[in-house]
Amino acid sequence: MNSVVRRHAMAWVALTLVLAVHVADEAVHDFLGFYNPFVMMLRDVLLIQWLPTYEFGEWLAGLIAAVVLLLIASRAAFRGARWIQWASLPYGLILLLNGCVHIAGSLYFQRMLPGVLSAPLLVVAGAWLLVRAAAALRA
Repeated sequence: MNSVVRRHAMAWVALTLVLAVHVADEAVHDFLGFYNPFVMMLRDVLLIQWLPTYEFGEWLAGLIAAVVLLLIASRAAFRGARWIQWASLPYGLILLLNGCVHIAGSLYFQRMLPGVLSAPLLVVAGAWLLVRAAAALRA
């Protein structure tokens, strides 16, 4: 395995482990206690009906399943599969932006929102995956 592939795969695994930490951060700090009322307000004020609300069990089970699937997909990253290098671009960008939204939301609401403690890790790990994916795609 060449170093470009290995570095990309390590960035994929790192971001996925950071995502697991972020899920735990949100679960422990009652993310849904903030998210669900906020979504209900958006539905009422902006008439955005497609935003979902969640029950804790289904939300947590879905995120745990996603983390497990992403860890399983890391095997493809270690093999240097092109599809996962391309998939790294939206994956890294979405989680980088997720971290930024948690930080910006905490500043806007002037309180620590659930998930903000792990948000800087999402930003750094998301950026790292984007850089490593770009290098892998150029190689």
